[in-house]
Amino acid sequence: MIDILGTNVDDVIDEVELKIQIKKLYDKINNLLTSREKEIIELRYGLTPSGYKTQREIAKKLNISRSYVSRIEKRALKKLKREFYLENENM
Repeated sequence: MIDILGTNVDDVIDEVELKIQIKKLYDKINNLLTSREKEIIELRYGLTPSGYKTQREIAKKLNISRSYVSRIEKRALKKLKREFYLENENM
């Protein structure tokens, strides 16, 4: 089938692996983070149709300070990083 399609096997494997990793990330965002953390991560990194937002734009939208947005973002990223680290340790 690959010969017919003319697609490199490594490219197909890389694309499948990327899709698996993206699904894992979204699952972890949905299951680990609070609703506020999730909203900030989605807005900050462009995981919404409106694209990415600056901390200042998020702060204005949520009516909180920019520094509070920064703290929530750091906490959420730390949770995600720790979860991925633990997952890799168990493999």
